[in-house]
Amino acid sequence: IDHNGRYAYNNQPAIAHWNLAGLAQALLPLLDRDQHRALTMAQDSINAFPERFQNAYLQGISKKLGFAESTPDDQTLIDDLLTLMAEEKSDFTLTFRRLAELADAGPDTASNLGNLFELPDAFTPWLCRWHNRLASDPRDSLTRQADMLAVNPAFIARNHLVEEAIQVATSNRDFEPFHKLIDLLAAPYAYHPRHASYATPPRPEQQVRQTFCGT
Repeated sequence: IDHNGRYAYNNQPAIAHWNLAGLAQALLPLLDRDQHRALTMAQDSINAFPERFQNAYLQGISKKLGFAESTPDDQTLIDDLLTLMAEEKSDFTLTFRRLAELADAGPDTASNLGNLFELPDAFTPWLCRWHNRLASDPRDSLTRQADMLAVNPAFIARNHLVEEAIQVATSNRDFEPFHKLIDLLAAPYAYHPRHASYATPPRPEQQVRQTFCGT
């Protein structure tokens, strides 16, 4: 799937910018009867996108990390986390969910919980930095954790689960896996241990190599 990384996570802003440019081109006749004015309006809007995206992104990921308000120094902490996740091949959704579960732990406890929460040892120094950052948060730890759990889903539409639901429905006319997945995705933040298999990445043999869009 997307072997060249066109739609990789770190390329999403550029791809969104490119897509907006294509949309703006299609909308030019609707923006203004004067082609020059329409083009100027479109370009002004498109050029404003990168900064607006970055501000929204920083605000959103700050909430995922438990920060009530973002600071200029947070960008380094965020970038270092994403780099570690890429190097360690850590699951994006699970990593942030585990951090939410660690949010009410003390700094020493958080550092020692890496293996228990399936976070590689390489995360330990970063966890200490993160917990030091949380110390400046005005909320109590339980409130902060509840806020983090509310923005870090336990369940997402993982490709292998979607593929399984499709295959069972089309081959056996059995829609139970489909309805089960839909029910979980309707409440993605409500984790229960009996649904643990829906919250984990695919095993190697479960990985989906090609989707219906052909990527």
